[in-house]
Amino acid sequence: MYEIIVNKQENTKTIILLENKIVVEKYEESEPNAKTEGNIYVGKVQNVLQGMQSAFIDIGERKNTFIHLKDLLPKVDVKSLGTYDYVPNDNLQNIKQIIKPGMPILVQVKKDSTNKKGARVSTHINLPGKYIVFMPNAEFITVSQKIEDEKEKERLINIVKNLLPKGSGAIIRTSSENKDEIVLKNDIDKLLEEWQRIENAKNTVKEFPVLLHKNDGILKKLFIDMIEKKIDKVIVNDSESYEEILEILKEINNLNIKVELHNNQNLIEEYCLTSQMEKIQNRKVWLKCGGFITIDKTEALTAIDVNSGKYIGTKDLEQTVYTVNKEATKEIVKQLRLRDIGGIVVIDYIDMKLVENRKKIEELLEVELKKDRSKTQVIGFTKLNLLEMTRKHIGINE
Repeated sequence: MYEIIVNKQENTKTIILLENKIVVEKYEESEPNAKTEGNIYVGKVQNVLQGMQSAFIDIGERKNTFIHLKDLLPKVDVKSLGTYDYVPNDNLQNIKQIIKPGMPILVQVKKDSTNKKGARVSTHINLPGKYIVFMPNAEFITVSQKIEDEKEKERLINIVKNLLPKGSGAIIRTSSENKDEIVLKNDIDKLLEEWQRIENAKNTVKEFPVLLHKNDGILKKLFIDMIEKKIDKVIVNDSESYEEILEILKEINNLNIKVELHNNQNLIEEYCLTSQMEKIQNRKVWLKCGGFITIDKTEALTAIDVNSGKYIGTKDLEQTVYTVNKEATKEIVKQLRLRDIGGIVVIDYIDMKLVENRKKIEELLEVELKKDRSKTQVIGFTKLNLLEMTRKHIGINE
């Protein structure tokens, strides 16, 4: 049973996904600092840093954004945005041959700004739909790794390939599994219509930077991603969010979900979620067996350390270690979702001597990650017995 709670406190909106009354996902949106991730702008190139093969782009926000050479299109056609020449970018190594200060550039925010850094942008545009993520500037089609049936993958690829314009690509989402061609076509048609609107707006831009497309926000993404799962009800405590949710459900044609408006000042207290919410902030997370994990986020990666703690086991050392690592694996996946941890994740398990035990832990991790609606990849154990994996945080784009 799934429930969604939207708790508004002053200018902050907390969105909580409950599975059988347990908090499994939590997000916060602050109105004065609204997320820009997923937004599409005609930005203005400010500084080009040849030594770093990167540039700063003004999109009209408080901080300039950052773009790297690899985030520029293979070909940059700037004729429609100004008087610059068409510049092919095949095998070029010098960013100054592609963009120049003062020129306009169509970009999408891929990662929001922080207190220390501006947002990260790219010219590789993604437009997410219910079943498809449309990529107007890519020439490949990929299928969600959560769809495992090879025949179904092939069927979906063939359908989408025939529906896409030449020179474009797509990510086929998990929700598309077993969907009829007409359903996928309707989704793609909506995305193509939105892309055409963006293109038309881009071609009429006279002053820039300017916002062309605003992201749908976490709430709409949550409903779209959960479209195949039964959401029993949504509880909100402010009329604005109530109306927003009704509009989203109408737009995605999902009117069977019950939406309740409560006058309570704090839904987290009303539904006795305070203890669960506080634990999400803790560095140390205790396991039922008596062991614990610690979670440390750095700028480059997230390090998770597994410790035996109070657990002493009942058999030999190898079995004791395996038991703690097994329980830790399930908790780690839970915490990745709860904290919406993205990027590189390095897990320092308690050393296991048996190769078969390491393999079992790796397999268990992959099984547990199937519960995560975000994109993940398990790289495996390194020579130092550290397990490496990646996870895409739940932003706007898949």
